[in-house]
Amino acid sequence: MRKFLWLVPILGLLLVLAAGCTAAPAPAASTGDAAPQAASGEPITVRVSTIAEPSTLDPNLAEDTYSITPIEQLFLGLTNLNNETGVPEPELAESWTVSDDGLTWTFNLRKDAVWSDGNPVTAKDVEYSVKRAVKPETASPYAYVLYLIKNAQAINQTVLPTDTYDIDTLGVKAVDDYTVQFELEAPAAYFESISSMWTLRPVPSWVIEEFGDAWTDPANIVVNGPYLLKEWKPAEQLVFEKNPTYFKKDDVQIDRVELDVISDQNTELALYESGDIDVAGDNAGSFPIEALTRIRSDATLSAELHEGPRASTTYVGFTMTKPPFDNVLVRKAFSAAIDRATMVKDVVGTGVPATQFAPKGIFGAPDPEVGIASDVEQAKAWLAEAGYPDGEGFPTVTYRYFSSTLEEALAQALQAMWKENLNVDVQLESMEFPAFLASTAATVPVEEMPEMWRLGWGADYPDENNWVYEVFHCTDSQNRPCAECTEADELAKAAGRETDSAKRIEMYRQVEEMMFGDEVRVAPYYHRGFTILAKPYIERAYPAFAPPNWDTWRVNQ
Repeated sequence: MRKFLWLVPILGLLLVLAAGCTAAPAPAASTGDAAPQAASGEPITVRVSTIAEPSTLDPNLAEDTYSITPIEQLFLGLTNLNNETGVPEPELAESWTVSDDGLTWTFNLRKDAVWSDGNPVTAKDVEYSVKRAVKPETASPYAYVLYLIKNAQAINQTVLPTDTYDIDTLGVKAVDDYTVQFELEAPAAYFESISSMWTLRPVPSWVIEEFGDAWTDPANIVVNGPYLLKEWKPAEQLVFEKNPTYFKKDDVQIDRVELDVISDQNTELALYESGDIDVAGDNAGSFPIEALTRIRSDATLSAELHEGPRASTTYVGFTMTKPPFDNVLVRKAFSAAIDRATMVKDVVGTGVPATQFAPKGIFGAPDPEVGIASDVEQAKAWLAEAGYPDGEGFPTVTYRYFSSTLEEALAQALQAMWKENLNVDVQLESMEFPAFLASTAATVPVEEMPEMWRLGWGADYPDENNWVYEVFHCTDSQNRPCAECTEADELAKAAGRETDSAKRIEMYRQVEEMMFGDEVRVAPYYHRGFTILAKPYIERAYPAFAPPNWDTWRVNQ
């Protein structure tokens, strides 16, 4: 039996930051360095922002960073990914062991964790949550990350109402009140990182059974993390307050966090400069380039700017079942026509160009990169071979993205590149984030889908399994491009179960080349970096991929 308290390689991302168009507001007077409420003795409040509203606060239903960030503050994971190192550390689980064959994981829970209504947090709550996430009726968009658990895939993919399943055959069991055990389909060291994820965090069964879908409303929600949800004004603000029942409440310094929904990043920057928010840019890929250029050249703002790598990639998605993108040559042409270096340098201002999905630092990510490089002449040749020489006869197609200042700039740049390089017309369509996400699901009828759409992926844990398999597998993921099953899918699944590291690396290189170079399920075009402004009195970590832990932040008095 092997015993673990901390284990998993530290994420070593080495993204090169570049300097880099969108109108920015005129500079406003900065509000000095005084900490909020520090001098008055009132509760310490920190004001932060997000460019999109959460689509849900239900851990079993969340799939996007705008939902996962607040969930991180409300619900405990079995483990937590340390914001500075990326290494799993104890949270609800004090320790865990793994059987010698790697198939049985046993987590020993702390006994002083309680729900905000006073009930103890037990192993039964973990078991309930995992079973709820896997049940097909729940329709959890992230259930596939649990397919490593014994019988999870078979249960989750049960065709209802014709077929039935036995949820008690799922490989999760509360051994006693404070011990939960998982049986896996195959050995996987990265299950330790999966144990930190929101999908299997304990949820309060009694509250869900009483209130149904309304259980996450501020008036009903029961949590076990460092913060309570006190208010949720749709499309405007969420308010969080320190949880008095949290087992480490004495270590939480910030009493109140106000999360403002601000989709216009120029407005966000103006509010930061006027002192109306304390942290800006935390939930965005980057500030628009003109704003970022001004920030970097401003003595005060540049000192408050924090930049670094995100284990995250932005890509153009193709609806592979909808003409003309059912033709691989068209997909190849559109990918090669993207000037990736210009996108990074002149539109984003941070990150590095990408031709593959996973960035350096993710285990198994090819180095050097594979995929389709920017090549206008090759793009034209592919489009001509597809039957559209110089764009002749090519239909007008739609590119859909979610509303934000940066995303609009990126969409306009892509539109211009495709027009200039391929002589095709692409119409742009923006939507608010929750509606956008729902509109691009693989379950949406093909006639309602746009031909192309913008999405990105940020690492849940630093392993290629979380990238190519859990995002693009033809049956074991959401498979938003609606790709048919190929050898790439078989190889991606096999790589996750391979125990020889060298073999896994080579297998993932082949999968990346197949999916994004040969089949072109999507067109990755940059690995993101972050640009975050924080007032001088805010002391915090800037994680590469894990959600920020507000409970570890400090306001210097």
